[in-house]
Amino acid sequence: MQVNYKYASPSVCVQQQDKSVLGLSPDLSREEKVSFKGKLKHPLVFRDAMLMLREIVISDTRQQKKERIEYFAWLEQEIERRMTLHEKDLPGIRKSLQGNMDALLEEIKQKDKDIGKLVKVRNNLSKELEKHDAWRDYYKLEREFWKFIKDRDSSLWFVLDPVITVHPDQVSFEAFSLDESTYGCLSIPIEEFELIEKPLLGTTNIDFSAKLAKEMERFRTYTDVELSVNPGGFVVDTGITPEYVEKKIDLPETWIKGFNQVSAAASLGGVEIELDPVDMYDICSFLRRHKANKSPRYLKWILEPGKNVRIVFEPFGKEMELNCVYSGEKKKEEKIWGSRRWLVIEKIIPLAKAFKLRLLGFGMPQFIIADLGVMKMTVGFTSWSSNDWVKGTAFNIMGGFIGDGNHDEVYSLLKEHRYLSIDDITSRLNGQTKNKNRAGIGMLLKRGEGYFDPVNDTVRFRQLLSVPIDSELYQDTPLERNVQKLFDEGMNNFRLKSNAEKEFTAFQGYKIPNVKYKNWNFRGTEDYNKEFVFTDTSLTIDQDGEITKVSCNCKEFNRGAKNISDSCSHILALYVTSARFLHLELKPDIIYKIDDILEMLL
Repeated sequence: MQVNYKYASPSVCVQQQDKSVLGLSPDLSREEKVSFKGKLKHPLVFRDAMLMLREIVISDTRQQKKERIEYFAWLEQEIERRMTLHEKDLPGIRKSLQGNMDALLEEIKQKDKDIGKLVKVRNNLSKELEKHDAWRDYYKLEREFWKFIKDRDSSLWFVLDPVITVHPDQVSFEAFSLDESTYGCLSIPIEEFELIEKPLLGTTNIDFSAKLAKEMERFRTYTDVELSVNPGGFVVDTGITPEYVEKKIDLPETWIKGFNQVSAAASLGGVEIELDPVDMYDICSFLRRHKANKSPRYLKWILEPGKNVRIVFEPFGKEMELNCVYSGEKKKEEKIWGSRRWLVIEKIIPLAKAFKLRLLGFGMPQFIIADLGVMKMTVGFTSWSSNDWVKGTAFNIMGGFIGDGNHDEVYSLLKEHRYLSIDDITSRLNGQTKNKNRAGIGMLLKRGEGYFDPVNDTVRFRQLLSVPIDSELYQDTPLERNVQKLFDEGMNNFRLKSNAEKEFTAFQGYKIPNVKYKNWNFRGTEDYNKEFVFTDTSLTIDQDGEITKVSCNCKEFNRGAKNISDSCSHILALYVTSARFLHLELKPDIIYKIDDILEMLL
């Protein structure tokens, strides 16, 4: 999808008398002309948080494929140059050596006593010959060349401008990484600014160049910093000649879907752990000093009630005990992948008062909320490879965001109030069913018209792009349609069980085509005349709302990774169904059918 950005001038950071003005140029192609002007109370916290956000924007953990065309062209020229040098100098050296050696041999016959001296001369001449060897410094030159390529690539990285949204209560900066694996959002309360002008609400992209980042690094404690988002650009105040900046970017579909899927994942529940800055430093320090060269590469979190949290780093087998204490009620172990992406947080560790880690379960993303005192930084990481956010839109389904719902009503409500919790949206639109409201919220998120804020547990109005997103990027996927069909089958086969640890296990059999139906090889068996058979689908959810075990005997599930990150439509349908009843008080080890559950509700 091609998107055009237009800025009145480049973003700048200039010194005016006793203050620094950080002028961010907004995208003029948007309908809402966002404007904001205020003095920061804690500019250094803002500086480091924004520089970290830029690190997220340019981060790319995918294996890089180097372009070798220029290398071979350079190598060919270098070989030709050395061969020319070789052909020019070596014949003369050889001729001279041969003459000298002949003369010396004659002297050897006559003067045996001079043999020792002649050997020394020959050794000296051999050393001179080595100095003229054309390939002597090849590997040194090759290393220097690859260093040049690496340095050049860093300046040519494809950078996507961050998204800034001015809300009634805060200003947020969002960014998504190049490899579509890391999401970052900096939330700054309005109280953090001394407002100079009344802000104009809305969303826009900002021109955030590498040069601007370098200027921001100069912020100091004695510097007053004024943040200015000016649609008219920065010409009069700074004296810069008007220069419209236009960017045409062909955004990958997965980038857009991934940016929108983050909100669905952030709305899910999970295990929350409060980490000290020292804990986060120890984790990042270990990851910085150790790089795994073999599998498996993951962190195993050992959580025991009332005890310090422990982490086992694989494949090293090293265990680390953290300062934080696990406050849950049940012992559990969590494995997470993609831990090296955590290194992006290093920049803000000295500023943070605490880190809140949310683990969503095996194979699921992780979210870290850094408490910077006056500001909050939310970072989301996928557990697997790039594009993990868009695997089958499973997060939309798990959040109950299926279908269009009452999208138009939700859109109008949020555009008016700018941010509301899901419960507030449901109560204000009480004329609609809860499922229809959730579907409307989900469609809002999929169309990039809002995002979920895990810091305040609210849905916030935000237009991701200046143009409407193509319908192909937010319409129902085949997986979502399959889940909807499974809902329509009803709940006659649904069963629910709890144990002493307050874990819920849900079971249901869904109809699937019978491969033995009218198959001559199975004639005479009881399955020959059965058009459909039932799956054996189950999942277990602990008291934190986290999925701990999934199982299904369908082909779709067994040919995948066999976890919730790569699940089948049956498991997703069962999760959404069972999530409605997790608040019930069930007697341990008793299987409840749907009639028993409805009787309890009535």
